Parts: sequence; C-alpha cells; structure tokens
Amino acid sequence: MGGKNKAKKFRGSRTCGGGTHKNRRGAGSRGGRGHAGGCKHHFVRELLLGRGYGSYGFARPQKVLNYPTVIDIGALDETAEQLVEVKQARVRTGKYYITLDVDKVLGKGRVTKPLIVTARSFSKRAQEKLESAGGKAKIAER
Repeated sequence: MGGKNKAKKFRGSRTCGGGTHKNRRGAGSRGGRGHAGGCKHHFVRELLLGRGYGSYGFARPQKVLNYPTVIDIGALDETAEQLVEVKQARVRTGKYYITLDVDKVLGKGRVTKPLIVTARSFSKRAQEKLESAGGKAKIAER
C-alpha cells in the first residue's frame, strides 16, 4: 500500500503545514484575487493561460452596424396556408400573394406553390425558384 494521504497526515496539526497561524489568511498570500498582477508579478502565469492584456482591433460603432432581416423562400412555401389563415397573405386564382416586411428573401428550400412575394430585395436563386414555380418576385419601395 502507498503512503498516507494528506488529510490523514495533517490530522491533529493546527495549521496543516501552513506555517504559523497568521499565514494563509487573505488574498495577499496568493498575490491578489482573480486576475490581479497580470501585468506585474503574475505576468508569466497570465501569459501561459493565454490572457494577454491590452486591446486589439477596431470596435465599430453600434449605429453603423446593420442586421438585415431575412427569410428563406422554402419557409414561405411551407407556411403559405398559415399566412392566409392569419390574413398576412391572400389567394387569388390559385396564386399566393404575400407581402413581407423583411430586407431580403433568400433561396434556401423548395418552392411547390405559385407565390407572388413582395419584399425589399431578393437573391438571384430566390427569384429563379419563384419564377420556375409560376410565381413572381416584386420589389417593394422603401
């Protein structure tokens, strides 16, 4: 069998090998809390852990960023009946007329119904799929 484990070894010892009773008290015994001293006395430790300091790159202002709203043409095809039920689309002569408040319609998915979709812009593939199914892509004014 191996030797004693540490817990057993230090039974009855007041400070468990930590020196006098005044040692190991606060954060000072470990050089500060958290990332303290990352640029000074704990520099090598922070470097090895991959935590550099300083800022890198360029942060663009939030008002410059634009997140366009998009929808796939396949999702429109799947939900065409539900859109008619909630009066967001209508059916005339077997064609579904859908007006969207999205920035772009993308071409992912299959189109099985003739859809006449009005949106701000369309990808080439979405236009091709709409027209091949007997529908049309209408560009709405801003």
